[in-house]
Amino acid sequence: MKAIRVHRHGGPEVLVYQDVDARDPGPGEVRIRNRAIGLNYADVYYRTGEFPAPSFPFTPGLEGAGEVVAVAEGVRDFAPGDRVTYYCPVPGAYAEEHVVPAHFVIPLPDSIDFATAAAMTVKGLTAQYLLHRTFRVESGHVVLVHAAAGGVGLLLTQWAKHLGATVIGTVGSPEKVAIARRHGCDHVIEYRTEDFVARVKEITGGEGCHVVYDGVGKATFPGSLDCLRRFGCFVSYGTPSGSIEPFDITTLAIKGSLHATWPVLPHHLARREDVLAMSESLFGVVASGAVKVPIHARLPLAEAAEAHRRLESRQTTGSTVLIP
Repeated sequence: MKAIRVHRHGGPEVLVYQDVDARDPGPGEVRIRNRAIGLNYADVYYRTGEFPAPSFPFTPGLEGAGEVVAVAEGVRDFAPGDRVTYYCPVPGAYAEEHVVPAHFVIPLPDSIDFATAAAMTVKGLTAQYLLHRTFRVESGHVVLVHAAAGGVGLLLTQWAKHLGATVIGTVGSPEKVAIARRHGCDHVIEYRTEDFVARVKEITGGEGCHVVYDGVGKATFPGSLDCLRRFGCFVSYGTPSGSIEPFDITTLAIKGSLHATWPVLPHHLARREDVLAMSESLFGVVASGAVKVPIHARLPLAEAAEAHRRLESRQTTGSTVLIP
C-alpha cells in the first residue's frame, strides 16, 4: 500500500510518499481502509521531534475514517464493511490502510461522511473534553478561545455558544475575524494589532473570563492569565508558537487564585465507555446542526508535505483532510 514515511526529523520535505507492506491485525486490533485522514498539529510535532517518534521510519497521523477490512480473532464489536472513524495514540494514519486498536475505533453514523469524520474526530473529541470535562461551560459563562479560526477553535466557539456562553475569540488576521464571527464568536480580537488583554477587560467590564482555552502557547501566555477573573481556569492544549516557559506557581495565587491545567486526549479515552460516550456527545451536537465542521482543504495523501507547510504557516482555517 501507499503511505507517508518519515526517515528523519525535519521540515515538511521529510514526508516521503512510498510503498509499504500492509499487516494483518493482531489481538484486539482492526484493519481499516482509510477514505479520509485528519491533519493535526500533533503530526507536526512528531515530524519535527518535539514529540518522540515511535521508531524510524514511521508513518504520521492520529486519525482517519473509512471501512473495516479485517478484524482480529476475538474482536466482536466490528466486522468487515463497517463504517468507522478512529483516533489512535500511536501515529500511523497517513496511509491507505491502518491497523488500529479496537478500543479507539468508533462506529460512524450514516449521516456523517468520511471527510467530515476525519476532520472532526480528534478535534471534536478534544473540544468535547475541554468544554464538558476540563471546565464545564454553562450558560452565562464568558469564554476566551485563542486561535478561534483554527480547527479546534472553530468547534470550541460554536459548541460554547450552543451551551449559552459569551464567546471571545482571538485570531491572527483580518480574514479570520469574519470566519470566527460566523462560527459563534460574540467578540473577535485580532491579537497581532490589538492588545488582547486590554480588549478582554474592556469587553467584560473589567471582570475577565471564567475560562481561557489556549491552543497557541508561548505567544499568548502569560497574557491569558490576565484575562481571567478570580478563580478562573487557564486551559492549555497546544503550543504552535512555542512551549510555555516554566513559571512560579504562586503567580496563580497572585492573579486571583487561578487554576491552570493541560489535559490530553489519551487520558480521557483510557476507558472504552468514555470513547463511546464522548463520541456520542460529539456526533449528537454535529447532527443537531449546532456545530458545523468546516473543511478548509482536501489534498491527496501524496501532498502531505504541502498540507504541513500550510498548517505551519497558519494559512489554514478549520480542518484539512488528506485523501488516499
